[in-house]
Amino acid sequence: MTGIIAHRGNTGDTPENTRGAFEQSLALDIAGVECDVNMTKDGHVVIIHDLTVDRTSNGSGAVAELELAQLRELNFGTEDSPEQIMLLDELLELVADHPGKRVLIETKHPSPAGATLEEAVADIVRARGMDDGEQVACISFNPEAIERFRTLLPRVPSFLLCDPSEELPTDLRGATGLGPSIAQAQRESMREPAYVWTVNQPREMDWCLTHGVELMATDLPQLAVDLSHGKEEA
Repeated sequence: MTGIIAHRGNTGDTPENTRGAFEQSLALDIAGVECDVNMTKDGHVVIIHDLTVDRTSNGSGAVAELELAQLRELNFGTEDSPEQIMLLDELLELVADHPGKRVLIETKHPSPAGATLEEAVADIVRARGMDDGEQVACISFNPEAIERFRTLLPRVPSFLLCDPSEELPTDLRGATGLGPSIAQAQRESMREPAYVWTVNQPREMDWCLTHGVELMATDLPQLAVDLSHGKEEA
């Protein structure tokens, strides 16, 4: 059965990578959530997709040039429902309160933090006692990041994300599975791809549900749940 992963939380209805987005998602009948991480100037791992705060907050500047206290002053939600930036540790705590759910943590490169980013993520995962692979997986487009995760967190599953413009890699670099885009998975007629992103159209969701996809990421987790339940009842 295909597991539904809420891409950056319930982003169809809620600002991405916020506590509200993750709380709404984890309340659904899904497999888990996906998040992106970057490192602050003072070494904290925070949940944010971009290298800057400009697009997703009321502030500006590079994450790597701002300290956590400065980032906490910004609003990453809406005017009516303000949201502070989340620490990775806070998201892990939230996921741990939902047994059976998991979080996929994405690191992006090039990153100002370099290899330190994966090392910091691994430290936080271990400190939470979540390095058994039951509730955490790691993903990245960067093969070196995947190799680092395999060394740092050997029991944690990892998925090597695939550039849609390139051929599918034959060397997984230690990853437990590939992560193609939905267009790439369909184009390559992949057999049981592990993690497919980002699946927002009903016909694409249906393809994943009928082709043995292990996990599919979507901005619309409620829609995916409804389609999945409809197939189960058919």
